[in-house]
Amino acid sequence: MDSKKLALLCREFADNKKAENILVLDVRKLSSVTDYFVIASGTSQPHLRAIVEEIHSKLRDEYDLRPARTDGGGSGSWVVLDYFDVIVHVMHAETRTRYDLEGLWNDAKPVKIAKLRKKKTPAEN
Repeated sequence: MDSKKLALLCREFADNKKAENILVLDVRKLSSVTDYFVIASGTSQPHLRAIVEEIHSKLRDEYDLRPARTDGGGSGSWVVLDYFDVIVHVMHAETRTRYDLEGLWNDAKPVKIAKLRKKKTPAEN
C-alpha cells in the first residue's frame, strides 16, 4: 500500500475514536526512517487504548497489515505504532505538549486533508 494512503487511513481510524488534534506530517525529505508521522491526542489512558486498538485492528482485519513494532502500550501516555513507512504517535495531550513533535519536525509539511462535501438535499437547492 502507498505510504500516503496508509497515513491517511491511520488518521481516519484515529478520527473514528474521536482522537484530538490529528496531524499527518510528510517527513520524506527529512527522514530516511519513515515517510509519514501521524500524531494524535487522546484524553485518557482508555481513550489512547481505544484509538490504538482501532488503528491496529482495522489495518489488520481490512488490509492484513500489522505494525513491525509497538511501544508504550502498557501504562504509558504515548503509544507508537511502527508501520515502517508510517509511524503513528498516539499521545496524552500533556505528553504531546511536553515532547512537541510538531516543533521538532517543524520543517515537515503537514498533509492537507480534503474535507468531504456534504451533498445538498433537494430542499437545500
